[in-house]
Amino acid sequence: MSKKDLLREIFSKKMSICFLLGFSSGLPLLVTITLIQAWLKEENIDLTNIGLITLVQLPYTWKFVWSPIFDRFKLPILGRRRGWMLASQVILILCITALGFTNPVVDIWPTIFISVLIAFFSASQDIVVDAHRREYLEDEELGLGSTMYIYGYRIAMLVSGGGALMMSDHMSWRMVFFIISLFMIPGILTTLWAPEPEVQGEPPKTLKDSIVDPFVEFLKRDSAILILGFVLLYKVGDTMASALTTAFYLDLGFTKTHIGAITKVWGLAATLLGAFVGGSVIYKMGIRKSLWIFGILQAVSTAGFALLANIGFSIPLLTGVIAFENISGGMGTAAYAAYMASQTNKKFTATQYALLSALMSVPRSLLSAPTGYMAKHMGWTSFFVFCTLIAIPGLLLLLKIAPMDDQQKIEAA
Repeated sequence: MSKKDLLREIFSKKMSICFLLGFSSGLPLLVTITLIQAWLKEENIDLTNIGLITLVQLPYTWKFVWSPIFDRFKLPILGRRRGWMLASQVILILCITALGFTNPVVDIWPTIFISVLIAFFSASQDIVVDAHRREYLEDEELGLGSTMYIYGYRIAMLVSGGGALMMSDHMSWRMVFFIISLFMIPGILTTLWAPEPEVQGEPPKTLKDSIVDPFVEFLKRDSAILILGFVLLYKVGDTMASALTTAFYLDLGFTKTHIGAITKVWGLAATLLGAFVGGSVIYKMGIRKSLWIFGILQAVSTAGFALLANIGFSIPLLTGVIAFENISGGMGTAAYAAYMASQTNKKFTATQYALLSALMSVPRSLLSAPTGYMAKHMGWTSFFVFCTLIAIPGLLLLLKIAPMDDQQKIEAA
């Protein structure tokens, strides 16, 4: 494929929709993580109560529990996918706006309750947007579509994270939340613009069909357990290593300014570059080969932290390690998301994708928990070597689910 063809595909209607829906999905996330914590801290709320806010993230982990609703039912307007997208987006606008009218100093519980609603409907939007992308795109478009989605998601996080924090220095939090809510409007317009995907076969007719059948259908596949193991392990080394990087940088003598400028700003740019390169490679080479290439690069990039631990304070080396790690991580995420989408049955897209993405979050929420203990007793160099080696099982599973000598593409369900 020529560069002209690739650029034409990137700026096509399909990819524009993926980008804009990614923006709509990413916007509410930091409202319930960064903004609320900053707001409560500014209001001198007790740290114990601020800690309660972290619990509002639970809907993102448990979203597969109610995802069958979106496969089984459809609203009276816009179809099975777009109807639920529109409903969740409208409710998010109302909830984010309402958050600014609570007063956590007087009573924190309304603030927590609305925060939970934001997380719930944000997770619900994610479920339906992921399902729409899977059903809307052809198999060979999933890699580039996932890339455009990640682009939109990351840019939205800049708006609702750093952008909103800067606004809060110049206006009230009520106005900040209102302005952030207005950034959901592009998502609503995109929902109205996007076509409703055509899915072969009948959608689930009963709750049993939508709750039981998706899991039964998936587990009946010959490689079901291997696929689940791969989803769990493919990025485990990368995830465990990144869990402690801030403490690692401080230990080596880097200042918070170094960390902010190099790891956050430069790191985000590298991630976006990696996602773009990854999507382009997937589009040209397919998901199978991309998983191998990006998986190996991810493992090598983790070893870069071990090198940095040995050499110590070095801004050029830190910049290089961060660039390599974020570029390879961005590429790996694009292939990873495309692979998970390809393994869903279009009849149960919402439920199966929600299940796989929830499994994907396990390394971040559970397997990363003992990393502090490990780094303390192993030392930084040995810890990062371990994170490099633990990536090997995920790569070995590719021998079964995506062997390099098999020229056929990964078949979607």
